Amino acid sequence: MISALVYDDGGVSTYDASSVTAARDADGTTWVRATDESEFDSVASAFGIHPLTVEDVRNDARPKTEEYEEYTFVIVRVATLRVGEQVFEEEVQTKPVGLCFGDDWLVTLTRREMEPLDRVWNAVEREDSRLLRLGPDFVAYRVIDRITDDYFGLLDEVGEEIEHIEDIILEGANPDVLEGLNTVRRDLLSFRKTVWPTREAAAVLARGDPEHVRDVTEKYYRDVYDHLVELVDLTETYRELARGARDIYLNTLSQSTNEVMKTLTVVATIILPLTLVVGIYGMNFDPAASAVNMPELGWEYGYAATMLGMALVSTILLVYFRRENWL
Repeated sequence: MISALVYDDGGVSTYDASSVTAARDADGTTWVRATDESEFDSVASAFGIHPLTVEDVRNDARPKTEEYEEYTFVIVRVATLRVGEQVFEEEVQTKPVGLCFGDDWLVTLTRREMEPLDRVWNAVEREDSRLLRLGPDFVAYRVIDRITDDYFGLLDEVGEEIEHIEDIILEGANPDVLEGLNTVRRDLLSFRKTVWPTREAAAVLARGDPEHVRDVTEKYYRDVYDHLVELVDLTETYRELARGARDIYLNTLSQSTNEVMKTLTVVATIILPLTLVVGIYGMNFDPAASAVNMPELGWEYGYAATMLGMALVSTILLVYFRRENWL
């Protein structure tokens, strides 16, 4: 759907899809939204937007800032956590937002309606004084700022998931922990691929390199740039936390395995001498054939003495293992 607003200090006027040219030529600042890919070409033709700009939005190009003679082009991405198509875990999904702004107009290109843009659009309709007064580069800043603010919410969700996984690790070995950590690390890597180039795109605007960014607006873009730097740092911090949680889990798993192996070793060590005794007395020697052929077999207390001796050996070994803190 195509919709348009024309605004200035005097108020806001609304135009429909059939009046895009009239909106472009009207006095004031014009903002045109195209929320369907099939409408990109017609809007681009009306405002002289280069085909490569439209192609970048269609192909979901990495975030960047490019300067053309008549306008400045910025592409950023809205990032959300959604259930993936191949897995049940939530994963980072991104949608491109193309912003083209000239001296007195702004065009936004998206494949669907985006909540950050809706908030800014509604603010213009409510006649927010700063939006009406400061021009299209400020409205573009406000859109990028809203998208950046949502990045913090996404990272908060990832941080809470890391804390949840750490709590599970402290409770003991759990086979789902490693899968959860791999999901978190994959989300952070995907988010890093979005926020890192977005920071570079904002840096170009913060320096005021494009001529369509006025001096009065540069400080706002510097604020967005600072937020994106913070987001990059947070992303790296969370990646380190996820890596640390994985190491803790693997160490816990290894320690648990070592405890099991130690217990099994102790049991095997106790059984070994008992097996030796049983093996000896299991040999088929006839005491009647010779006086040295297992005379204990003819002793009336032989069985009791053997069992008592085996119990005594087991007790001595248990006491020794406890003194060595092996049990």
